[in-house]
Amino acid sequence: MTATQAMYLIGGFAPGKTILWHAGASSVSIAGIQLSRGDQAGAIFVTAGSQEKIDFCVNELGATAGFNYHTQDWAKEVLAATDGKGVDIIVDFVGANYFQGNLDAAARDGRIVHLGAMSGTRLPDGVDIGAFVRKRLRFEGSSLRSRDEEYQGKLRNTLVEHALPAIRKGEMKVYVEKVFPWEQIVEAHELMESNKTKGKIICTIN
Repeated sequence: MTATQAMYLIGGFAPGKTILWHAGASSVSIAGIQLSRGDQAGAIFVTAGSQEKIDFCVNELGATAGFNYHTQDWAKEVLAATDGKGVDIIVDFVGANYFQGNLDAAARDGRIVHLGAMSGTRLPDGVDIGAFVRKRLRFEGSSLRSRDEEYQGKLRNTLVEHALPAIRKGEMKVYVEKVFPWEQIVEAHELMESNKTKGKIICTIN
């Protein structure tokens, strides 16, 4: 649902557009990569914190390429991979630390969809916002909380249109890292905090 909203309702995705999913092995981006592939994105890029996660996004999910944010300048890599054009849509959960990189990596008339701020909300000194005018960029934040029924219905219909056929055909999967009983909630949090997961962590209540 979150990936559908970010991609279509905010990002304005259409076949042929290029897209960058940050936190590529997160559940939202896993869904987004599959949606992008199924709707013929021009190219799909991801960032992740390990080569294992990048290989998963590329080899398992079908991303075009991935970049390790620990060892690579991902914004420069995106520009190199797109012959300097940048990407049409960026979906970001990181926030402050990625703000400048997003501006640099976005294509002209690009859209940056801001869904989270894991690195904080206060921008570092020296951020250059000139790209907003120079590239005619749009930056929009969003949340699914407090949406009215009309918006929720539109989002549901978009999900049915773009995701449901692929799910029925087995072309889109839900990836689960591990299922814990509720009594092991501490272990579940420790696994999440390790930043080594690919997909959902589920806790069951008996």
